[in-house]
Amino acid sequence: MSDQARKTPGVKEPKDTQKVSLNLPEGFWQRCPKCSAIIRQAQLDTGIKVCSDCGYHFRMSARKRLELVLDEGSFKEKDSQLRAKDTLKFNDSKPYPERLKSYIQKTGLNDAFVWGSGSINGANVSIGAFEFSFMGGSMGTVVGEKVTKLFEHSLKNKVPAVIFNSSGGARMQEGLLSLMQMAKTINTLGLMRESGIPYFSILCDPTTGGVAASFAMQGDVQIAEPGALVGFAGPRVIAQTINQKLPEEFQRAEFLLEHGMIDKIVPRAELKAYLSKMIKMLAP
Repeated sequence: MSDQARKTPGVKEPKDTQKVSLNLPEGFWQRCPKCSAIIRQAQLDTGIKVCSDCGYHFRMSARKRLELVLDEGSFKEKDSQLRAKDTLKFNDSKPYPERLKSYIQKTGLNDAFVWGSGSINGANVSIGAFEFSFMGGSMGTVVGEKVTKLFEHSLKNKVPAVIFNSSGGARMQEGLLSLMQMAKTINTLGLMRESGIPYFSILCDPTTGGVAASFAMQGDVQIAEPGALVGFAGPRVIAQTINQKLPEEFQRAEFLLEHGMIDKIVPRAELKAYLSKMIKMLAP
């Protein structure tokens, strides 16, 4: 690889990948899963995590998603101290409290959802985002409580609600208590809807399980990131269950748009402007 190629973001990986791995320190670059372009890790970390060659959207942290659309300095986080309890004394390969502790240390968050108040181009909103790296963004009692409080804040202050959804679904370590969060969140969302307060649901990769089956697919405006996987069960599970080959790109954002399941696919670079326009149109 030439020196110029090393410095250019998005260059294609050469056939001799061993030479690259020998010359670059670990963690220096990532390969795009879609087009195999080589992208500097620093470029992804400081930008909006989109491949400059093909537009592939890498997964993003909850806080980065909030920074993407909120006015600088406007975010005021709420309920950050809430932590899950091991009510069921659940133990798989390790006890639930130990699993929670490891993810708290890994992410710096107490659970898989961050929410608060902020503004988008001057318009006040209640806004939240899932942290997929915290137990796959799974929804337990803490996540359900935070999402409910987000909707209650919108209802009380008559401001739109915005959620970046990215979840594997209900958290098995909390059993039925986790499934109850589906009804809890939907009930509050129903009260908000009766008051004419809009909810903007942003579907990120992946949005599945109990989150998809509840509030994630109930937005007044359903927005998806390009290529996001959205559905209840994953395509592999469905294909094995019905013993049929699924259509190409099944459950991806583009497939959902074509079949009327979502309203719009919006690239990250355009998301703040699009949300601002929708808020002006629909906010009370």
